[in-house]
Amino acid sequence: MCAQKKSSGRYKEIRNSKVFRDYFVEDRLEAGIVLTGTELKSIRSGRAQLTDAFAKVEKGEVILRNMHIDEYTFGNIHNHPPKRPRKLLLHRKEINRLEMEVSQGGKALIPVRLYFKEGLVKLELAVCMGKKLYDKRETLKKKAQMQDIEREMRRRR
Repeated sequence: MCAQKKSSGRYKEIRNSKVFRDYFVEDRLEAGIVLTGTELKSIRSGRAQLTDAFAKVEKGEVILRNMHIDEYTFGNIHNHPPKRPRKLLLHRKEINRLEMEVSQGGKALIPVRLYFKEGLVKLELAVCMGKKLYDKRETLKKKAQMQDIEREMRRRR
């Protein structure tokens, strides 16, 4: 008899839906994140948000701020605060490179997605540059044009 597959209903990753709309994404890297037990359980149940989150380099460490992880519903009095700052785990060379890029001005560290990799929680962090309003309009125009082209191609088949 073969082994049963694990349920595919588990939450695989949490994405930041606004990152590609509001920013030009330049460089991405994978980072570990320091979590407590109740935070991990909440992330496994898919109860986290990355929409307003950002990272800063402070005193040689990368700190993630404004990431919302709901309190664990079955937790006790030692449950975590939802928006506490969380330390990211990176190599020293990566931290120095990120600090150089952000200090040049106009760039920010924005989390793109939160996912599980071999039982550990990983965060995909991107160096981003903010879009102006006219850039956002241009992106929407290109997206609409591509949709029209694809619709026309399907119609001709």
